[in-house]
Amino acid sequence: MKFCLTLAATVLLGAISLEAHAQAQQPWLADRRYGEGIGIRVGNLELHPGVSAEVGYDSNYFLRAPSEDPLAAYRLRVTPSITLSTLGIQRLQSANGGPVRQTITFRGGAYASYNELIAADSKHSSELSDQRHADVGADALLNILPTGRVGADTYLNFVRQGQPSNNTDTENAFDRDSFRAGAGVSWRPGGGLFDWRLGYEFLYNYFEKSAFQNLNNYQNTVNMRGRWRFLPRTALLYDGSYTWVNYPNPTIQNDGAIARSRIGMNGLITSRLSLLAMVGWAGTFYDRGAGQGPQQFDSITGQVELKWFISGGAESMNAGSAPVGLSFASIGYTRDVSNSYLGNFYQKDRGYVGVSYLLGGVFVTSLSAGVANLKFPDAYFPSMGGAPAQVQQPSFSQQRVDATLFGEYRFSNNFGLNGTVNYDRNITGVRVPADPADTQGDALEFSRWQVFIGARFFW
Repeated sequence: MKFCLTLAATVLLGAISLEAHAQAQQPWLADRRYGEGIGIRVGNLELHPGVSAEVGYDSNYFLRAPSEDPLAAYRLRVTPSITLSTLGIQRLQSANGGPVRQTITFRGGAYASYNELIAADSKHSSELSDQRHADVGADALLNILPTGRVGADTYLNFVRQGQPSNNTDTENAFDRDSFRAGAGVSWRPGGGLFDWRLGYEFLYNYFEKSAFQNLNNYQNTVNMRGRWRFLPRTALLYDGSYTWVNYPNPTIQNDGAIARSRIGMNGLITSRLSLLAMVGWAGTFYDRGAGQGPQQFDSITGQVELKWFISGGAESMNAGSAPVGLSFASIGYTRDVSNSYLGNFYQKDRGYVGVSYLLGGVFVTSLSAGVANLKFPDAYFPSMGGAPAQVQQPSFSQQRVDATLFGEYRFSNNFGLNGTVNYDRNITGVRVPADPADTQGDALEFSRWQVFIGARFFW
């Protein structure tokens, strides 16, 4: 295995972690509006169990460049899931004839997703079958006095995600566990027209294989956000955070910090058109490794998004509405900075479009697509064989293209057939050297198609 080959794949993984995770998992896990049915009432709680089974095709499971022998696989994915929460708005209104203020709300969920792989080319059967794995996730959120003048919240989240490097040896896989916990206090004077939250979050990223233990890291974040609703459905917003990044094991990765601050607005411009516009600044404060220059991020960040509600904004933005805004079209752009495993950080500029539509309450479809430019600073990593010399990778940029199409037809309140098509491509001519003697380097480019069809029972 070449160190940089696998490290490069980790960079790609980390560079789009949120989008990649949402695409890797089924849409009904990422968004409860797709996934939940009527639910089962258990006393003052609401239970939503579900199970899905899918078969599919993956054109490039190891995310290899065309010159590195991409391997295709047929895939089977079985995913049971469950959520448990306090009663939703619809049940409270139905039982009491009007809205009820709850002093405590709770929501928790868990899923397990078993992945079986069968090589499209039988000569690679053992290489693909060894990659079978289970992804696991669980989360819980507790809100105390969610509509009171002063309230509090706390949350926990755990995700175990199996992901290969572009080396078929399972000992070189990027299987990892992420644990997130946080809490906050909110102040809401004036009947909720103004609210301000101050919070803290802890994140620990753990790589299961010994080859990548040096990438284990924990992050402590202090964050705050505020909102002033100066119109019924329009608000001024602020969010800011300061994150400390630490690598506890011996590594060439540098400890550091990221500061962010943004201000903007979100709300309806007309009865159907909404605008989210945020602008701010972010800066990094990483330690400098041996021989490394003063490379830091210090620039404008922000997001702008226009969203057209096909069913009408007034209804779609009402939290008590059953569709909760499932039918819309959107276009947007975001610019941000994040911690990186190649160099200290990466800068991401991404434009995106999306369409989501619920037809007759039985057919739901969504399409999302984006193009991102990822910019990495100079990177340093040790040469092979434990020599003290370092290999330098000059700063570079690469472009990511992603698109996901999902559709589901619901034959009843509890059963549906669905299909998912995902395309992901990394466009770059960059090759990362593995050591000083490596004159060719490892290619970072790849393209990948994933197609799934399946059935789902949900309540």
